[in-house]
Amino acid sequence: MRESHLDAVAALETVCFASPWTCEGLAQELRNPQAYFLVAEADGKIVGYIGVQEICGEGYVTNVAVLPEYRRNGIGERLVRAAVDGARARGCEFLSLEVRVGNETAIRLYEKLGFRPQGKRKNFYRDPTEDAYIYTILFKEEST
Repeated sequence: MRESHLDAVAALETVCFASPWTCEGLAQELRNPQAYFLVAEADGKIVGYIGVQEICGEGYVTNVAVLPEYRRNGIGERLVRAAVDGARARGCEFLSLEVRVGNETAIRLYEKLGFRPQGKRKNFYRDPTEDAYIYTILFKEEST
């Protein structure tokens, strides 16, 4: 992701989330040396993105979003795969994320890619209030 993508990603946030990141918040994260962002483009526009923070060998997905009209076309899967590959290549021991307990489509995707449930966060999401599962893929196990 580049600075020129910020307005499009902020617009994507407003379509996909009840509590979207602002353009200013995204810009601040883009300058964070521990943050990595990837965007997906189709038809000449930004249709999806993923954000990851990596701290002390630990990776955390901050957001995954795909425009509704572009979902079910493999864009989310490609973004998550690229984030997994990047975190692994940069030496992270794991990559973790939260997902709404009712988001069965995302849960199936994460499990397909090797993420496993590790716990639950009570009332993690708002609008509507919902618990989150914590899903993690471990990389250090691959080398043992």
